Amino acid sequence: MSSRVSARSAPNLLYRWSNMTKYLKQTAALLIACALFIASMQHAIAASYSFKVHNTTEETITKLLASEDGKTYGFFDIGKGIKAGQTVTLEWDKSTDGEDCKQWFKAVFADGEESEAVQFDFCEDDLTLEF
Repeated sequence: MSSRVSARSAPNLLYRWSNMTKYLKQTAALLIACALFIASMQHAIAASYSFKVHNTTEETITKLLASEDGKTYGFFDIGKGIKAGQTVTLEWDKSTDGEDCKQWFKAVFADGEESEAVQFDFCEDDLTLEF
């Protein structure tokens, strides 16, 4: 037996090599795409920012107001409110991701009273706001 390649089998080997190269390139591209997808999913999961609010008063908190500049306030949807003694976990909307860590907060209570504005640093881990 000879280990030589005949003239007839050379094109066949080139064809096989070409297919194998194409297959390897496609597999590499697929692996890179999967790695990028997994990395983006991990970032999306890790990028949710949450904090806790503890109501230390005897009134239900009906609204939470937040402001980056201390002048213009938006509000968090807290449903029917945060009852006296209750602690809830809230999550920032993704639209706020570019904002500063320090935010001003006010609570509005069932009797219509509004708390003083207090600045909190939301870059702190396990932040709990108390009103």
